[in-house]
Amino acid sequence: MSNVMSHKGYSAAVEFDGEDGIFTGRIAGIRDGVGFHGESVSELRAAFQEAVDDYLVTCARLGRKPQKPYSGKLMLRVRPELHQALALKAELAGKSLNQLGEEALAAAVV
Repeated sequence: MSNVMSHKGYSAAVEFDGEDGIFTGRIAGIRDGVGFHGESVSELRAAFQEAVDDYLVTCARLGRKPQKPYSGKLMLRVRPELHQALALKAELAGKSLNQLGEEALAAAVV
């Protein structure tokens, strides 16, 4: 079971507001605050898709690029000793440091 929805490359976590009796969500990974809500799962899903679509249309109308949730670039600071150990491990495995890091990060989210 998951409380995450995706549409056109955008995702949102969903919560239930017991006080108001509605599901609420907000598009994740962008600075623009785009929220939505619904009283049922199907209403919530439709509201989320409409929020993403409206966001893209609004950006086009304003002549600005929509924010992408993530660029794929990750800047990470580590201790020099760890950097050295990782670089050596990657080289000995015949991989780039980037490949080794991506594999380690992917394993952390599964």
